Amino acid sequence: MKICKAITEMRAGLRTARSAGKRLGLVATMGALHEGHLSLVRASRAKADMVTVSIFVNPRQFGPNEDFLKYPRTFERDCTLLEKEGVELVFAPSVEGMYPKGAVTYVTVEGLSEKLCGRSRPGHFRGVTTVVSKLFHIVEPDLAFFGQKDAAQVAIIRRMVRDLNMPVEIVVCPIVREPDGLAMSSRNTYLDPGQRKSALVLSRALKQIEEVFRRGERDTAKLIWASKQVIAQEPSVRLDYLEVVDPENLESMPVISGEALVAVAAFVGTTRLIDNVVLKDR
Repeated sequence: MKICKAITEMRAGLRTARSAGKRLGLVATMGALHEGHLSLVRASRAKADMVTVSIFVNPRQFGPNEDFLKYPRTFERDCTLLEKEGVELVFAPSVEGMYPKGAVTYVTVEGLSEKLCGRSRPGHFRGVTTVVSKLFHIVEPDLAFFGQKDAAQVAIIRRMVRDLNMPVEIVVCPIVREPDGLAMSSRNTYLDPGQRKSALVLSRALKQIEEVFRRGERDTAKLIWASKQVIAQEPSVRLDYLEVVDPENLESMPVISGEALVAVAAFVGTTRLIDNVVLKDR
């Protein structure tokens, strides 16, 4: 496995593979890898001839009072895991390499970037789409793999790819959960044992919505009410949002018809966690 830290080195490392006609798969990460990330690597391995993983804690998707400085960085451990998975190239650029001095250019998906997490974290999705567009430009992957846990991010990246005619296929892989149902996240390491137990209320709340939906309820206000009753059982958990939206445009759905994304974000202590489930009225 080769580790490239400079953009020129990364492009040179891909040149041979591309000239040989190999299909390139990209998994973009911020490191602190867990089984959820590794599931994306395995999906890439199954669909592509060569797998590239980026590790870059992107400062432009963090707000001024967020956890950029304390975000877990476990680069050596991450590389050991990736080598075991057969990854050929790891791209680990510096902040200076990705954002040259004086850089003022951003990529913004208007209308979507202000929804869900974008409402709570102004500028977050602008930072995501800017760095992902740069990664696509540098790596030029045929396929890029993302997790369903970041459903809003997936919708926004898909729209960016469509609007900018980027020649990359977006592949979305299922949420990977702990045995007790908690969605895997690098931020789970922030939780103490009590908070870890309280965090399970997110998956329980989503299961409640699924159950009410299966019984025939399609009014989203009633579905949300049922879910909030579950969250209220954990007073230490502070809800950020719980919404039912169209998975493609993230618009609210008063009544579920077809497919709907139920997305939740909440603070457990000072740690903000997200989760979601897709409901299908078919």
